[in-house]
Amino acid sequence: MNASPRVRIHSNYDALAAAGADRLIERLAAAQQQRGEATAVLTGGNIGISILAAVAEAENRDTVDWSRVNVWWGDERFLPASSPDRNAVQAEEALLRHVDINRGRVHPFGSADEFDDVHAAAAAYAAELAQDSAPFDVLLLGVGPDAHIASLFPDMDGVLARGRSTVGVENAPKPPPQRMSLTLEAIQSADEVWMVVAGKDKAGAVGLALAGAAPVQVPAAGATGRDKTLWLIDREAAEQVPESLLVDETAEQ
Repeated sequence: MNASPRVRIHSNYDALAAAGADRLIERLAAAQQQRGEATAVLTGGNIGISILAAVAEAENRDTVDWSRVNVWWGDERFLPASSPDRNAVQAEEALLRHVDINRGRVHPFGSADEFDDVHAAAAAYAAELAQDSAPFDVLLLGVGPDAHIASLFPDMDGVLARGRSTVGVENAPKPPPQRMSLTLEAIQSADEVWMVVAGKDKAGAVGLALAGAAPVQVPAAGATGRDKTLWLIDREAAEQVPESLLVDETAEQ
């Protein structure tokens, strides 16, 4: 059964990035204490990458044994492997090159250099996921102004996909048009799902998702973890959060 959402509101963008980094370090270290390894599913976007950069700079980052962290992605742009617009390239620059990561545990989506089409790349990622038995300890997601998550956009085929872990996306409403994404079912398999959201332009999407909108129209509403669903947002993104959820407000400065 998926967990009801909890909300943590932070004073500004920088406070959100710092708090998200601290929380991620603590979660990965705790998972390693429990079973010897940890698995994180990363996201792109400004705040997602800022959290990774804050992890790299954190004094306590090495409480995590990075050589025993498995890294996956929630979605990716179907571009050449070296493109700076790829989430994996941005994560590499922000965090992965700064820690003692085991490259055999890092799992980027395939690129346009490797595959002829986006659907083949998505299928290959699904096959790779199927070979790995490690649970997703924490899965990070951003939210677009249209309430999309990963590369699951409102009223498009991707958000409707069932019975599979990945989907190839064509004609996405934001560039680039071709992408690969985890499905809602795969996202919901994570122990913890964290929505990391900053900015006034996201307030409407956050409000709709937390008010219980239908995931087909508001994909962010369908992003729930098995044990915990956590919204880490700044005050601007929180402007339309239902009052009943504001009891969890924090006061980071």
